[in-house]
Amino acid sequence: MQVALPAGTDPQQVLETLFGYQTFRPGQREIIDAVLAGRDCIGLMPTGAGKSLTFQIPAKLLGGTVLVLSPLISLMKDQVDALERLGFKAALFNSSLDETERSRVLRQLRRRELELLYVAPEALRQSLRNIFADCPISLVVVDEAHCISHWGHDFRPAYRQLRDLKSQLGDVPVLALTATATRRVALDIIRSLGMRKPAGYKGAFYRANLRIIAQKKGGGRNTRRDMLSVIRGHANESGIVYCATRRGVDSLTEWLAKEGVSVLPYHAGLDDRARARHQEAFARDEVNVVVATIAFGMGIDKSNVRFVIHRDMPRSIEAWYQEIGRAGRDGLPSDCVVFYSWADVVGYDAFLSEIDDPELRDETRARTVGLFRLLERSGCRHQALVGYFDEAIGPCGDACDACLGLNLDEIAPPPRRPARAAPAPSWRTPSWLAPSASEGDGDRFEKLRALRRGLADKENVPAYIVFSDAVLREMARRVPRSEVELLAIPGVGPAKLQRYGKAFLEVLTAE
Repeated sequence: MQVALPAGTDPQQVLETLFGYQTFRPGQREIIDAVLAGRDCIGLMPTGAGKSLTFQIPAKLLGGTVLVLSPLISLMKDQVDALERLGFKAALFNSSLDETERSRVLRQLRRRELELLYVAPEALRQSLRNIFADCPISLVVVDEAHCISHWGHDFRPAYRQLRDLKSQLGDVPVLALTATATRRVALDIIRSLGMRKPAGYKGAFYRANLRIIAQKKGGGRNTRRDMLSVIRGHANESGIVYCATRRGVDSLTEWLAKEGVSVLPYHAGLDDRARARHQEAFARDEVNVVVATIAFGMGIDKSNVRFVIHRDMPRSIEAWYQEIGRAGRDGLPSDCVVFYSWADVVGYDAFLSEIDDPELRDETRARTVGLFRLLERSGCRHQALVGYFDEAIGPCGDACDACLGLNLDEIAPPPRRPARAAPAPSWRTPSWLAPSASEGDGDRFEKLRALRRGLADKENVPAYIVFSDAVLREMARRVPRSEVELLAIPGVGPAKLQRYGKAFLEVLTAE
């Protein structure tokens, strides 16, 4: 469905008319105004801050096509599907396309039929200048921009093709976006992309809806039982468990399945079809838990991940921040539990021999040691974490184990052996996370969730593309009875109202 926008439309009108929101999140309008003015811009925005809107809204207002360069190949189809449901003309250009499909997309681009084109750098077999010459490109977006920097925690060789991007594409404005960049990496991004006097925005890295719990391994603890406590405390909710090795993934998946957990593995050792199938099952709420290596990290845009567990300590503070950022993208309360030990640090030393540059090798190990020391220290977890990104905050007070004064056993009591048929003890929720919804709201939410799942399956898309959990919870709370009332729910725009409104109103008015 195409939603007509009147001449002279501004970003606020696009936000309201297409996306169904009344207000911008911090930083979104500043970045949008910079790119609409033709300026280069770098945005440091935490996961879940809504960085996609900073280029999707300009795509409706600029004359040509917005080119989005992203490593998230597995997400591109979902992103294009979601945009089409909002009335955008969008396409993807990656290694999943054959030559005929690639040619068709380039023809659409040259005929000005696309507002957004998602491109994977790995799919570029020649320079950007050769592929996109004479194409009406109005803005180039480099998503996950830290991947271009050797000093970034997730450097990708394919991003080398993006060096001196402006000169390759004829001085087109460039927007670089990342959720995890130190000052050093940010300066390297600007230099590498050839950006000139860019505008900049740095968002707040503190995410109050994430509760952080750190538990040191050893000392007689059973890490598997600890993880099972967390998972059972989030019954029927989505979560990710990260492991350092493929063997660890396979072993833990098998054990959790025997314990009755709805779970699938994900790592680079699985064939492409199995990985795609497992990721799709998770995206569509067909399985609750994925146990994965970091190969799963950048392939997730699922908004209702309620917990992230690290069975093994991540390799750096940046990696940890990015991975826990998979939780609670819809802004609802979510839990992040990390298990750590010095043995994890030593275990990663085996990978250092793969790094030829001695300075980079030393820096890589220093990052791992830095995370261990951060987890060992006393005091607020959030304060220490965002402090690494040069953000100063006071203690969170109630969003980490240290400030709550609770240990893992108090937050997630160990599951009892099946001596009786009662469910495992629930995850202890402090007052700040206690649901305010009534029991009726909860029942209504589950009915709406079932409807969403049915609609998503029928359209062959992940459930969150229909509506996020946050939108469904607001519907359950307000109980809109008309199209006008439904349209007033944040996240319900005219396009989605026309597509899904009747079905949701039938459920909401059936009581």
